[in-house]
Amino acid sequence: MSDHYRKLEAMYHGSNVNDHVPGELSIREGEATLEIPVDEEYHHALGAVHGSLYFKALDDAAFFAANSLVEDVFVLTTDFNLYLERPVSEGTITAEGQVLNDNPSQLIAGAVATDDEGNELARGTGTFRKSDVELTEDIGYALD
Repeated sequence: MSDHYRKLEAMYHGSNVNDHVPGELSIREGEATLEIPVDEEYHHALGAVHGSLYFKALDDAAFFAANSLVEDVFVLTTDFNLYLERPVSEGTITAEGQVLNDNPSQLIAGAVATDDEGNELARGTGTFRKSDVELTEDIGYALD
């Protein structure tokens, strides 16, 4: 297991937004998996999860797959296309992210979200670029 991956996971879990949307992230080389339990507080008026939760799951999984290949700086999402396919109202959303293309100017990563039965809920693809922000302890990039 790479310390880089564990530090990225710690950075994710220490982020303030994840106090409101708890999930479990695991990172491997060029890949990331995010599991988010579905809660009624994420439902829209028709009783299913709002699309913003799909976006968060897919963007986070693709983002951390991309950042797994960049060990010195934080990457930034510059574009993300989302396709909503099926509603879900309970269980867990599992987003699997994978780097599709790694080149010097940008990374392209995609993610697919499924429910507990393996049904595809949504998919997305994004482009990510290296920022000028170094991966340091003050942004949560550290081992406990």
